Amino acid sequence: MLLKIEFESDIPIYVQLKRQIIQGIAKSELQEGDSLPSVRQMAEDIGINMHTVNKAYNILKGDGFVSIDRRKGAIINKIPAPISQELKDNLREEIDSIVAEFYCRGVEKEEFLNICKEIYEKYKQR
Repeated sequence: MLLKIEFESDIPIYVQLKRQIIQGIAKSELQEGDSLPSVRQMAEDIGINMHTVNKAYNILKGDGFVSIDRRKGAIINKIPAPISQELKDNLREEIDSIVAEFYCRGVEKEEFLNICKEIYEKYKQR
């Protein structure tokens, strides 16, 4: 799986890393039982601080996408990962922000929903 970190982005690096790992799972590039690189190795490969990788891995663990074992490292969990109320609330907040921006830019509801449907179908076809 190839990670593309945009260092000039306003999106924090740990969020970019988390999102790309989840996208890799959704695309079946990462599957149950696969190991992620160690925190140290991932940090070296990307050229970022180990604490940034550790933060992303811990969020993925909290969201149920990975398990962390001191000997084996971060392992992809069986998918679908359980969804907590906190995660639902976080998703709702992120979606609310995205919808608000599209609305302010004059994107019609149907166009927005078509974009969402197109993206959803991309993952569904895996």
